[in-house]
Amino acid sequence: MIVDAHHHLWDPTRREYPWMAGEALTPIRRPYTVDDLRTAAGPEITATVLVQTVSSVTETEEFLATAAASGGLIAGVIGWVDPTTPADLDHLRTLPGGQFLVGIRHQAEDEPDPEWLLRKEILAGLRSVGAAGLAYDLLVRAPQRPAAYSAAKQLPEVSFVLDHAGKPGIAAGEWEPWASWITDLATLPNVTCKLSGLVTEAAWDSWSSRDIRPYADHILDNFGPNRVMFGSDWPVCELAASYAEVRTLVAELTTELSTGEQVAVLAGTARRTYLRRLS
Repeated sequence: MIVDAHHHLWDPTRREYPWMAGEALTPIRRPYTVDDLRTAAGPEITATVLVQTVSSVTETEEFLATAAASGGLIAGVIGWVDPTTPADLDHLRTLPGGQFLVGIRHQAEDEPDPEWLLRKEILAGLRSVGAAGLAYDLLVRAPQRPAAYSAAKQLPEVSFVLDHAGKPGIAAGEWEPWASWITDLATLPNVTCKLSGLVTEAAWDSWSSRDIRPYADHILDNFGPNRVMFGSDWPVCELAASYAEVRTLVAELTTELSTGEQVAVLAGTARRTYLRRLS
């Protein structure tokens, strides 16, 4: 039983996706549906977590309805609300599928201010997310990493999840300061980390497991398997790898773990972090 803790759905014919601009993303600039997900993931994926793609409450409303209609495949939704208006959380939970809301995310990596996460009103919003029993996903790159660490340290009552391991520049050979930052972040017990999105941080057309293994090993060594969760990052991953290739990669990267540790990475951590309310 495997839980995919990070995937997306979108339809560029209905909505603008600012991050999808540019020729490099042309291969994934098309609609992706639940049926596409079901086909790509295959029968071994028993539950998934659908993650927001734009700063839109409307998208979140649609995702909750999609989860409710998915026949159990989409077990949770990480949506978006304006952090300064936490009352939106109550509104979302009253909607059809509202019970599937398990977390909130904002694309902090796109904010011009690298300390956006530390603004007074944003910290207050993050407290509201935690008080509502929801996790908060951290989507950051190098400029935002210090603020992400500081926010998580200031708010020990909030469950934070690091998306894509903070996006290390694998293709460029980045190790430090990413590695030291991961070590520091892992000392905070309220933070878990997704083993996701690494193929698109590597060279899209020539990556191998050898390129990614040092980063995966560092994540697992510092967070431990009980605080690491598998995420496909489908369909973004299709820029560099198919869903099946990502699954094969994760299997290879976790092959030296015990059976119990593999279960934690592939399902247990995600269920405990996101889906415990739904059990």
